[in-house]
Amino acid sequence: MTLATPRRPIRLLAATALALALLSGCSTVKNLLDGRGKDRSTEPTPLAQISPSASVSQLWSASIGGGEKDLGIAQRPAIADGRVYAAAVEGGVSAFDLRTGQSAWRYASELALSGGPGAGDGLVVVGSLEGDVVALDAATGTEKWATKVANEVIVAPAVGGGMVFVRSNDGRVTALDANSGERRWFYSPDVPSLTVRGNGAMTVGPGILFVGNDNGTLTALSMTDGAPVWTTPVAQPDGRSELERMADVDGPAVLDNTTLFATSYKNQTVAIDGPTGQLMWERNNGGARGLGVSNSAVVVTDPTGKVWGLDKSTGGSLWQQDALAYRSVSAPVVLGDYAVVGDFEGVLHWLRLGDGAFAARSNLGGAISGQPAVADGVLVVQTRSGQLAAFALQ
Repeated sequence: MTLATPRRPIRLLAATALALALLSGCSTVKNLLDGRGKDRSTEPTPLAQISPSASVSQLWSASIGGGEKDLGIAQRPAIADGRVYAAAVEGGVSAFDLRTGQSAWRYASELALSGGPGAGDGLVVVGSLEGDVVALDAATGTEKWATKVANEVIVAPAVGGGMVFVRSNDGRVTALDANSGERRWFYSPDVPSLTVRGNGAMTVGPGILFVGNDNGTLTALSMTDGAPVWTTPVAQPDGRSELERMADVDGPAVLDNTTLFATSYKNQTVAIDGPTGQLMWERNNGGARGLGVSNSAVVVTDPTGKVWGLDKSTGGSLWQQDALAYRSVSAPVVLGDYAVVGDFEGVLHWLRLGDGAFAARSNLGGAISGQPAVADGVLVVQTRSGQLAAFALQ
């Protein structure tokens, strides 16, 4: 694929396929991102009363701007060096103190900032729906450089090793010099004709960049020149139709010591040895949005909204939580002894890692599609309406 080849025609193919499926009476693909169909059996599960066993407090909240609506970009905040950075399609980039919520700076922009922020090494980097990439000074919010890639950016750039890595929606990864924004190399994987809208955030390792691909694979790239070190299947894109073969790895892989954990739209979750790419275990539970990892468990959300706890060492099933089915549940994140997910009504659900039982709920009042972020005992979540909120366990 060349620089001049946009990905929008691929997305149009996806829209056409979905329209044809609906016209033919298929009710299972009405919403690829949240798993809801139009028959009553897939209506969102009503929330039952729970008896809280954990105490959660909201530390602060702030409005950062809106515009996400139904773009399917699942924006989430970034946390680095005691600050929270958040971007909005209509609202620029904002920085806050992690614990107090005090505003540190705001970068106003007319760009539709859809990808980001990525933060690290003193930079905050965001991308736009038009392929703009802007790097800001993390301390002050001052613009350091700006450049452009060939397609929209709807996932956070990654920062590390003196480089900024940008994943555009044509599947291409572009490596930019962190000081100047000059291009160093690019990587273009094969892209299927039909994919889920979205890309997985990239994962930075020691000298290696891990990238989930739309064809169901995970690739390790050398940060020096972008050369593939290894490529390992997360899921096999099998089936009779393009729709059945969709196997996107759209959630960020989690690097835990030397083990990578990744999950796919085709309901596969795997553990991979980071240095070699060797598959360690695989499990037929998973989803496109990502996963959370604790000392003993891997937690994933499947396309129907069920949340699964898997044994970290073997992939064996520890528990499943069915009470959030068809509630457009986000990817989970782990805080302490709990896994946390958000849903389409703006409710955060705190699940015990030991058995998956509900421990607490927090209500933000706006749909949550992006994975929450966690650092230093604080959880921060962004709603699709541009509300940012921080929580902590008591």
